[in-house]
This record gives sequence, structure tokens and C-alpha cells, in this order.
Amino acid sequence: MTDAAVNYPSLIVPVGHVEPAPRRVRGFIEGLPVFDTQRALYVWEWPAYPQYCVPVDDLAAGVTLADEDRAGHLGPGPARRHALRRGSLTRPGAAWVWADGAPEALAGTARFTWDAVDEWFEEDERIFVHPRSPYTHVDALRSNRPVRIEIEGTVVADAPSTVMVFETGLPTRYYLDRVYVDWTRLDPTDTVTACPYKGTTSGYWSFGGGDERHTDVVWAYDFPTRQLAPIAGLVAFYNEKVDLYLDGVLLPRPAPVSRAAWEAKHRT
Repeated sequence: MTDAAVNYPSLIVPVGHVEPAPRRVRGFIEGLPVFDTQRALYVWEWPAYPQYCVPVDDLAAGVTLADEDRAGHLGPGPARRHALRRGSLTRPGAAWVWADGAPEALAGTARFTWDAVDEWFEEDERIFVHPRSPYTHVDALRSNRPVRIEIEGTVVADAPSTVMVFETGLPTRYYLDRVYVDWTRLDPTDTVTACPYKGTTSGYWSFGGGDERHTDVVWAYDFPTRQLAPIAGLVAFYNEKVDLYLDGVLLPRPAPVSRAAWEAKHRT
């Protein structure tokens, strides 16, 4: 019997999986091109989400990768760490070039560290955090099912309806209209996270009292991606940290999301 606390689809992509990415992928540093390719590959170093591998032959003119004499073993296989150089600019540890023993499809490609490149584009659209997985599906559905949120026995939200976000590999999230939230119980924080599927958060709040268990339990996307437009201006609570009642029934708290899945969906 399925555990009631895990009532959402799990991730199914194995580590080391490689697939072609049928889109133009470009990277820029300080406004200058680093690579421009239509031959990028998805590679899964862990099941949660892919990285892009770029053919070394598709580096921009004047860009080189310098071996730092450091070997490593990533999920799919062995690789060597390289610095990126362009003129007087050097970014250490910017890329891993796959070595013998890695999947054959990755030969001659480099996996760039995401933050080593200032801007990433798929076609002409900028992307954030990591490539969107072709195997991850996200739906935002409106529902008239009531949701009540309690923390330590205190009601902090009681809404007659919700927007449910269903996302592969993550618990269902329940986004609520702000007018049904008791803001006297919540304190704003400076936390900002980003998600490749939803965009960048516009706010986080903690439950009053200073208990670390209740830090950053609420978040909002005021300007989400167009695909997730229904959640604009709404707020969601971490199911893992609160008591969430749906249709008057207390839902089991989901198990904490793994670190890899967390980084896939919310990286600071």
C-alpha cells in the first residue's frame, strides 16, 4: 500500500541518463558569448534534474578551457575540472570535461557549472537555476476545496479555495489568496529563492516566535513564469512544516524533500 505521505509521482530518470536537447543553448559572461550550440545534451548527474553538456567545439571564439589537474567522478562517470578563460578573464572550476569511462555520448563535451556562466538562454528565452527537465510536469489547477493551515495549534490561514500545483517529484503545493492569511502571525524575511519552472520568489515569511522549525514557512511568486500564472500573488505554506487541512481532513506531512530535489526546485 502506498504511504499516504508520499502521494505524488516520484522521479524516474536514472543517474547517467543522456538525451539530446532539441533547442539552441547559449551562455554569456559579462555580456560576451561563451558557447552557442544546437547540439547540447541533457545529462542527469542525479535523478532530480539534468545539466547541460556543451560540445567543446561550440565554444565561442577566444574562449578556452584550461585543465586544472583535478580529477573527479560525477554521477555519470569520471571527469576533469577546467577553468574558463577569455582574454584576461579567468573563472576557476567553471567546467568539467568528461574523461574515459563516462558515457560515450558525452565524449568531447563539457558540463559547465551553472553559476560560472552569467546568463543562460534556451533559444531567446533566459533560463534560471538549471535546465528544465523534459520529464518534469507542472500543473496549476484552481480548486474550490477549502484549505486550513495551523502551526502549533494556531490557525494562520483558512481559505475557501486554492490553486493546487502538481509537480513531478514534489508534494502538492496549495496556493492561497492572501486575504485568508493571518499576517499578524507572520514575519517577513530576506530569503529569495528561484525555480526554473516558477521564477523567482517575491517574499518569504516565518511564523512568529523565532522557532527555527517555522522559519520561511510561507512564500510567494508575485511574477511567476507564464506557465504558472495562476499562482501570481498567492502564497503557499510548506506542507512539511505545518498542519494542512484539505476539505477538513488533516493531511499527513510529506517526508522532507531530498537535497537534490530541493536544489532542483528552490536554489538560493
